[in-house]
Amino acid sequence: MSPTTLSAGPEHGHVTFLGAGPGDPGLLTLRAVEALANADVLVAEHEVLDVVRQHARQGVSEVNTDSDPSQDPAPGTGTPQLTVVDGTSTAAAAPAVRDAAHLVMEAARGGRRVVRAVSGDPGLDTYAAEEMLACAAAGVPFEVVPGIASAVGVPAYAGVPLRDAQGADVRFVEARTASDRCWTEVGASDGTVVVSTTLDSVAAAAGELVSAGRKPDTPMTVTVAGTTTRQRTWTATLGTIAQTLKQAKVLPSPEGGRPVIAVVGERSAAAQRDQLAWFESKPLFGWKVLVPRTKEQAASLSDQLRSYGAVPHEVPTIAVEPPRTPQQMERAVKGLVTGRYEWIAFTSVNAVKAVREKFEEYGLDARAFAGIKVAAVGEQTAKALIAFGVKPDLVPSGEQSAAGLLEDWPPYDPVFDPIDRVFLPRADIATETLVAGLIELGWEVDDVTAYRTVRASPPPAETREAIKGGGFDAVLFTSSSTVRNLVGIAGKPHNVTVIACIGPATAKTAEEHGLRVDVMAPEPSVHKLAEALADFGAKRRAAAVEAGDPVTRPSERRPGARRRRSTT
Repeated sequence: MSPTTLSAGPEHGHVTFLGAGPGDPGLLTLRAVEALANADVLVAEHEVLDVVRQHARQGVSEVNTDSDPSQDPAPGTGTPQLTVVDGTSTAAAAPAVRDAAHLVMEAARGGRRVVRAVSGDPGLDTYAAEEMLACAAAGVPFEVVPGIASAVGVPAYAGVPLRDAQGADVRFVEARTASDRCWTEVGASDGTVVVSTTLDSVAAAAGELVSAGRKPDTPMTVTVAGTTTRQRTWTATLGTIAQTLKQAKVLPSPEGGRPVIAVVGERSAAAQRDQLAWFESKPLFGWKVLVPRTKEQAASLSDQLRSYGAVPHEVPTIAVEPPRTPQQMERAVKGLVTGRYEWIAFTSVNAVKAVREKFEEYGLDARAFAGIKVAAVGEQTAKALIAFGVKPDLVPSGEQSAAGLLEDWPPYDPVFDPIDRVFLPRADIATETLVAGLIELGWEVDDVTAYRTVRASPPPAETREAIKGGGFDAVLFTSSSTVRNLVGIAGKPHNVTVIACIGPATAKTAEEHGLRVDVMAPEPSVHKLAEALADFGAKRRAAAVEAGDPVTRPSERRPGARRRRSTT
């Protein structure tokens, strides 16, 4: 990426100091999203850049850390090393390490709308305060958009309440800057103490509290990567936390410098966390789930998986290309305009996209559907039509498939139907079920190839190795073709990976490829498939808890362990 010049334009711009929260992108405020959408320049530390950049407009200039993330100081504790990059460029970044306050001021003087994003809340970030003072001194207008502080958000996600009905005092301590007097004050109190520290320093912080007067058996929780799907929490006491972390094999570790939030106090006892740990107890918490669909197809499915705590990874197995001979599609679209059809039936989102692109090519829009009845095979296809400005007249009331559509499709009636023809734009490899069913109902069908489906290019080598090596916890197969194509372009999933199939035909194909099917959707719907996988994960978790075993993901297999057959 090439360096961005920040000196052009009017004398003064505007700076928004924005709190990006503790890590979960969903915790950004509505005001934060609005500010990011209007930003010309985004200045963000490495650990929050991925959280905020997805809401920035295309082409925004990014200012991010130019150092190894594992060596970065904790938020607010060290001057970030920053590089100005052009967000629209794909060239290699040229180093331009500069002071954050200087960059913010220079961008603002150039008339830019600058967003300065920090982890947690700007009011708790030392360097953000210095940058605000610099803006005030220079007469640069600025505003502050508060964010959820890590010291508050992380305990909430860990299921550790900071106050109870008795209203105990809550003290917040930054272990790196705490003085002996600070430790003495919190040690003498019986309230809750929230300590911001690092993984390798948490035992030392516990020792400081014991030395200051806290009892060694005082409950303590330690959370790393809070509010993200990498979150992990350990429950111990001030006296046992060092041993607990050692037994968990997290210390000594190269990651010992990772920031953590520790909560100390009688009212943060383990019994409470067992009941209140809502985030880490999600059925698919931390599961890396392979979704062999395009990003457009997988959008709502991936959102559903995230709601269960999973980390979806989309890998397209099918690429969509225009038909080899476009004349048939062109004649059909012209027939729509001239009144040749009574119905048009869409059997996929890709069919909607193909017709929409052809409309745009001819300068048409949704008004061309006036007087034509529109059918959609299921909810996702219906949503794609609505986004096009067309509300379908028919969506299956039962099974979302060609068979389900035929169940509700009216027979041709020459009295009420002035035209007896249906336009069916579909894939080149689609089955004949719908065509045969419509003909049986008395309709004439123009069965038109609107797009071709071809095998997608192989995913990156890293993804292929994860598939074959057991790096994924589960894979969702939504059709027989996704099974064949995934195995063809990336190899067979490892035997520890949970295999979930949308229906019997897909399951049969998976078994023919040597895969053991663990989960079957109760009905052929991608969302029912995700629900079935979540139910499988919940039962697996409950069984581990009941047996007193640690809750692990399928990919966290023990050396030499074999996966047992389990079918839902």
